[in-house]
Amino acid sequence: MERSATSGELANVIKNVIKSSTDDFKQREKIGIARCDTAVRREDRHRAIFPVEGVLSRTPREFTALDEHGAERLRRLEAGLAVVQEDFPGLETGVALCRLSCALLEGAWRERAASPDAPADDDTCACALCAHLPEPLPRGLEDYDWRRSDGRPLRVKTWPERKELDSVLTGGWVWTRKMNDSERDLGLRFRHQDDILVLHEYKRVEAAIEVSESARRVRRGLTRDRTSNGARALLCGLYAAHKRAVDEYWLDQHVAGAVALPQRTPLDKPSYALLQLMDCLFWHVSPDEELWQEEHLAALVLCRVLNDMTDVRADAVTGEASNFWLSSMSTHDKALYGACVVALLKYGCMPESHGLRWNSWLMNTTVVWEGLTGRHALWFDGITDGLPAREDCLLCGIEPNACTGLLTGGVALEVGATPLVEHLGAAAAALSARCRREQPAVWRLFDRELAAFEALHGEWRGNVGSVWEILRRTYVAGVRACLAGGRGARAVQTDSGEVGAALFHTLHRPPACKEDTALLSYMFGCAHPHFLWNAQGYAPSAVVGDWLDG
Repeated sequence: MERSATSGELANVIKNVIKSSTDDFKQREKIGIARCDTAVRREDRHRAIFPVEGVLSRTPREFTALDEHGAERLRRLEAGLAVVQEDFPGLETGVALCRLSCALLEGAWRERAASPDAPADDDTCACALCAHLPEPLPRGLEDYDWRRSDGRPLRVKTWPERKELDSVLTGGWVWTRKMNDSERDLGLRFRHQDDILVLHEYKRVEAAIEVSESARRVRRGLTRDRTSNGARALLCGLYAAHKRAVDEYWLDQHVAGAVALPQRTPLDKPSYALLQLMDCLFWHVSPDEELWQEEHLAALVLCRVLNDMTDVRADAVTGEASNFWLSSMSTHDKALYGACVVALLKYGCMPESHGLRWNSWLMNTTVVWEGLTGRHALWFDGITDGLPAREDCLLCGIEPNACTGLLTGGVALEVGATPLVEHLGAAAAALSARCRREQPAVWRLFDRELAAFEALHGEWRGNVGSVWEILRRTYVAGVRACLAGGRGARAVQTDSGEVGAALFHTLHRPPACKEDTALLSYMFGCAHPHFLWNAQGYAPSAVVGDWLDG
């Protein structure tokens, strides 16, 4: 079949606008890592280096040209893009990115549908990193009913006065913006701009809201507040609507028996990363001067990888096309991306990582949001049958890294000994004491992870009461489930949504909001036994249903 030239054109758009990391950013990263090195003996510092190739250094593969259905969907998209560009001049790059991303997605879906017998993933790598990939636990379709469009977690609220569009998705955006604005106050995005995104993102909200009334509020808000963020939200809304349409079209074809969709998708590493940029570039608001900085773009791609790491088993069941674990890239490349997520989360725990870039809290708030919604598999697929040994654990030794060169010059992930403080600060010691008193079987591991966190972060000065309540029902409960042979994993996941709903507001409140978010992000994303990494366990099964929740 004829191939398009979409992927190469999209890569050139990004290459032409990307801005190199600033010297101040690089220097701050070096200072933070050097500080952590003082807690490790020189002879123990580095055991291994894993090179990660820059995404744009390789030509992305081109996909099958559009069929008549895809061409018609793109014509409708073009009409919407023309209206946005006319009303908001100066959006040429964003409009091109939206158009090309949708065309890339169309081609990837069509090629997937035409190649039901695609070869299996390359799983022959014997490197130390790939050796740490988990064996998938047996799961069935019924295990993922939390992913259904008519299921939870709309109960997690952030604005009680706007019941119809309160959702965990919008809560995550607001949380991140509040954290960023606490350092560099740009003002939160206008609410009608969030309405645009939520309206397209969640299918089930259409049954709970008055669509025409929401549309009227959006139009009124855009007329009153004509900002670049409003234009970005419109572009994202167009992309989300198009993605929804193409996803559902091919899944409907599969369910009807017209095509047979394989688990694997034809996206390679460059095309996967390029597609993910549009999926979050304008959703996570940043100032115009930072929009195309390479450290910002790298964080956005890895933010999507973070979501894929926790959602991969559900995505495999429901046919999601753009998940990195289902892509055609090698198992080793997928493991490298997962390791980059851990390294960037660790970097986000360091005080040196904040202050220069406005969106610097994105990764850390994202993993905490995932751990507190009950929507993601962090406390379910990530819980193993038994507690692996922490001595010489490769994942514990992944060093903090801003992963700035992910799109450009590449990243060198370093693995060494885990730095630990000799004595916990007062608040961390109080957390440790609570664990020793209430959950003695978990205490030694918990205490060690607090020492590792404070080596990264410095003395923790957060809210002992609320953080313990969260950790008791998430991380600590997960460790107990591992010790029990994996029993009770689903109950931990369900309860994580309950504690998230109860304490979501508390995590936004100064002065402890940054301290609490940093610690929770470490415990959810980096701490042994690495529930986040364990959630990568993937077992192929039949594609069924259309539980597409974004």
